[in-house]
Amino acid sequence: MRYVAIGDSFTEGVGDERPDGSVRGWADLVAQGLADATGEPVQYANLAIRGRLLAPIIAEQLEPALALGPTLVSFNGGGNDMLRPGTDLAWISRETERALRRIADAGAEPLLLAGANPTAGLPGGERVRRKGDALVREARGIAERLGIRFADNWSDAELAGRQYWSPDRLHLAPVGHRRVASNVLRALGYGAPADWVLEAEAIPRPTRREQLSYTREHVVPWVRRRLTGRSSGDGRTAKHPAWVEVLARG
Repeated sequence: MRYVAIGDSFTEGVGDERPDGSVRGWADLVAQGLADATGEPVQYANLAIRGRLLAPIIAEQLEPALALGPTLVSFNGGGNDMLRPGTDLAWISRETERALRRIADAGAEPLLLAGANPTAGLPGGERVRRKGDALVREARGIAERLGIRFADNWSDAELAGRQYWSPDRLHLAPVGHRRVASNVLRALGYGAPADWVLEAEAIPRPTRREQLSYTREHVVPWVRRRLTGRSSGDGRTAKHPAWVEVLARG
């Protein structure tokens, strides 16, 4: 199996940081889960870069991913588009379907993902949630039309809990990435490894002091980047642009 993941910070693995500062994330975990489930090595590449909008994901990652000759390509994008005003939902749906058709035409299996829903903890979350709900309905229709697998993490109500999210409330915590990986493996017809922790105890609502600290540490810098046209992914490259071999454990 040759598996390539493309997308933004969700797929890169932001929020699931290792001690050395590098990130792991659900796609890395899926590669390991596939190797464990099949008992065979998995060739794995991850071209996702944080901060990317859908258009750059398709323009910069799709063809390099296909050039690797994958058998499976996971596709997720549009999350950063949703955070901006004036999101063109119809365009996102059309471009998503076009990309998935391109993957299938290249001889690989497309796997469509809906990202987890962070909106319960975000300022203006209701507005973003409405966009996400609409895009998930479109994604489900695309998957049905194309006859492809769809991992709908947005509709996983458990993932809405604060305990599954990192301090910035926009990226999943390690346990959230494991739960997404489990959802993806299930969509592919496999179970999650028995040693994965997939649920966590609920965390109380933030206090006023915690909310003020969150705004200062995370919301203000995010707004500043938007106003200056910068992205968290500026200057970054893919963490696994070429194949790495993932071996089955045990």
